Amino acid sequence: MTAIPTTGRARTDLMAELSARKEGDRDWRRGRLAVYFYWLDEELERVQQEAYLAFWTENNLGQRAYPSLKSIEDEVIGMALSLLGGGDASGGTFTSGGSESIFLAMMAARNKARAQRGVTQPNIVLPNSAHLTFDRAAEALGIEARRVPIGADLRADVAAMAARMDAETVAIVGSAPNYPFGTFDPIESLAALAAERGVWMHVDACVGGFLAPYVRRLGHDVPAFELSVPGVTSLSADIHKHGMAPKGASLLLVTDAADREWHKFESRAWQRGPYAAYTTQGTRPGGSVAAAWASMNHLGDEGYLRCARLIMEAKAIMTAGIGAIPGLDILTPSDLCIFVWRATDPTLDIGKVAAALDAEGWLVGRQQEPDGIHLHLNPIHREVAEDYVAAVARAVAAARGGRGPRIGANERTY
Repeated sequence: MTAIPTTGRARTDLMAELSARKEGDRDWRRGRLAVYFYWLDEELERVQQEAYLAFWTENNLGQRAYPSLKSIEDEVIGMALSLLGGGDASGGTFTSGGSESIFLAMMAARNKARAQRGVTQPNIVLPNSAHLTFDRAAEALGIEARRVPIGADLRADVAAMAARMDAETVAIVGSAPNYPFGTFDPIESLAALAAERGVWMHVDACVGGFLAPYVRRLGHDVPAFELSVPGVTSLSADIHKHGMAPKGASLLLVTDAADREWHKFESRAWQRGPYAAYTTQGTRPGGSVAAAWASMNHLGDEGYLRCARLIMEAKAIMTAGIGAIPGLDILTPSDLCIFVWRATDPTLDIGKVAAALDAEGWLVGRQQEPDGIHLHLNPIHREVAEDYVAAVARAVAAARGGRGPRIGANERTY
């Protein structure tokens, strides 16, 4: 057990120790990770840091005291709504991350169905490729999560999901894209189903929200998924993913701002007086809002388009190069920045390939189904795309040549 030191330590001493402790961490600046970080360049990093420091102590719960934070937050939400199909009646909530955005959406769906339809045993229906944070939210909210197998095209099976719905279904879910395969679910068909059954339709665009519209502008085929799709009720989009902001920044957007009231907490059950919040947080860091605002304004449309171009160039180089290595194959389809590669040669142990990559300093994300390696690209990977392909070729040769260690598909690599 560590105790608080009796005597305080100097700032220089503390910073030196923190720097030393980081020496064993993976070097994300070299593009050796395909998860946990999103990075473009040092200029954007400085913008983020300076903006965060400008509001490093302000509490975004107290917007009466800090009206600047309210104006900044409103502008962030407004920019996102403009990008993601919002209309004049739309609204949004700034959250700490995709998990909170999804939690609030499921809470709102439950509360609305309970109030308007008398639902007492709520369930949600979702493809089994949807993020597990839906199950976490369902567990906390007393909702049954009904996962439905996806189709051979790695997308939600609309007919199968319809068959699992009943009078107690409060929401259905689609991803844009999902995390295991990087494929878009048929959002238009799912939203039409939701509208027909009178249930909440949530689009998980935590990955794609700030990337997919720009990939579409580059000429790639990106299906409609935005709030403008008839029947879509809400959409989650992480600014701290491809919005390129630092951690602690996501949005829950709703087609009708009135639906925000269903995830609002309000009470007078104490002596202090009324308390109300639209998030699961009380205190909220003002710095994360300021840094998100600064990132979006610094990049602008041109900057986001540049990020999209770098990502798709990296993907093209990697998929072509890996696909050309004997014994390997790229899992298809893959619509955006995520893809999986695997061994087609039964004598090639993908676990040993993964271990050889890890030994070279590449953090490997293992895919369980199918047995393979999972990549989620961001702009820095354009700089290392060719290096990664060469590393994969070496790893395959190493796996074929010896009895080295292996990383199993069930090992928790991230």
